[in-house]
Amino acid sequence: MKTLTDFQKLVDAEDFLSFFEIPFDQTTVNVNRLHILKMFSVAIAEVDEKKELAEADKITAYKTALESAYQTFLTSNAQEQKVFPVFQQEHNDVVKLTEITAE
Repeated sequence: MKTLTDFQKLVDAEDFLSFFEIPFDQTTVNVNRLHILKMFSVAIAEVDEKKELAEADKITAYKTALESAYQTFLTSNAQEQKVFPVFQQEHNDVVKLTEITAE
């Protein structure tokens, strides 16, 4: 049986995925590691707000959250998901190719 104590000992993405027995592609994890973990940590915080959840229910919710975060990056990428603020900022100093015209 998985416990919160065991969960709290986990360190990296592969540890979490293995703990929850989620099959994963190493290349996908390597490319999107920080983004997967960021989405997962946001979901964990939401689960933890529900104080009434039993330990087993929390573990199940954590697994669902990690599966969702991982699955997101199987079909998407960091630029599309905008998980980190750097991807959310508008860059006013960029000229798009579509804005360049020939006279």
